[in-house]
Amino acid sequence: MTTNPWLAGPSPTGRLPRERLEERILNLLSSQNMCVLATAGPAGPLATPVRYFHLGFTLMFTAAAGTPKLRNIAADPRVSVGVFAPLVGQASSRGAQVFGRARVVEPGEAAFEEHWPAVRWQSDHVERSRSLDEPPLGPLVLIPAERVVYTEHWLRRDGFAPRQFWAQSSSSPSRS
Repeated sequence: MTTNPWLAGPSPTGRLPRERLEERILNLLSSQNMCVLATAGPAGPLATPVRYFHLGFTLMFTAAAGTPKLRNIAADPRVSVGVFAPLVGQASSRGAQVFGRARVVEPGEAAFEEHWPAVRWQSDHVERSRSLDEPPLGPLVLIPAERVVYTEHWLRRDGFAPRQFWAQSSSSPSRS
């Protein structure tokens, strides 16, 4: 007996309505906190696991100044970010490739002040016995999504392609 017979045969080709696709992407971004950031710089490609936060379709993370990923972003701001849910089997395959241009913002800049409240730095401070009265002062990296390739094999059950494509438009709920 096949556990998930809907996985057999050719994949459906149906496209999710944009609103439903955005909801699924945001659900994935909200339910995970780790990603792999891919950058390229003078020393070549670099794939770095980082803890991320998001505000709408903008991913963000903190980083120490001078790190290889920040040097690469300075050389070429085009990045790709892989976010995925833990995989148990083909039926649970769910993830997103987010493409955008990273921007490093500093405290005092309007974009920093707008996005900083979404960064949950307090748990790190507690874990490291640091005062909650002194938030970190380092840079914040913002990656507004320009396009997303979303994969979810469970979509096949309802006649939709397991790979869906989203692109930023003037009416999209991305923040930067």
